[in-house]
Amino acid sequence: MKLRIALIPLLAAAFCISLAEDKSAADSQSMSKPEVVKSEDEWKKLLTPEQFQVTRMRGTERPNGAIYHEFEAQGEGTYYCVCCGAELFTSKEKFHSGCGWPSFYDSSKAKGVLEKPDNSHGMRRIETVCKRCDAHLGHVFEGEGFKTPTDRRFCINGIALKFVPKGGEAPKLLDLGSAAVQQKKDEVAKEGGVEKK
Repeated sequence: MKLRIALIPLLAAAFCISLAEDKSAADSQSMSKPEVVKSEDEWKKLLTPEQFQVTRMRGTERPNGAIYHEFEAQGEGTYYCVCCGAELFTSKEKFHSGCGWPSFYDSSKAKGVLEKPDNSHGMRRIETVCKRCDAHLGHVFEGEGFKTPTDRRFCINGIALKFVPKGGEAPKLLDLGSAAVQQKKDEVAKEGGVEKK
């Protein structure tokens, strides 16, 4: 009986800690809103149907496809977000994992990759997205035993990446906002008595 009474405060403390961790994770996610916001139709005009399906609809490309074989053959360079042009990975973090999708053991120093909990399809995973535009990139897995500095594997859809060889010109960053966002800004400014120039 005394043991049960002693366990009650411990269980309550563990529950409170768990709630605090969940709230902290939710707060960090809500604080990291993408800079680039576009409507579905705007993204469809900028992307191929396959790029749209993977990056905007959270799809997955077929493993061992032509894009994967291109990735395997690419030399030194940088990988950018196909949607907005943000830097995501470099060839320094690239490694061959044999999984059929591009693999990196870390994101680039530019810190353009955001990691988010993903509990879809009855699994607990960590989704990776572009921090700038929220494009779905893939997932990151830990502790698989790869002999890399981080023992992490960023399993990335190749269709979500734009490769620029070393010495090449980085893609132009996509402008912030969308037509709908700009229209709303103009309406708010007009209500505030500010005329658009």
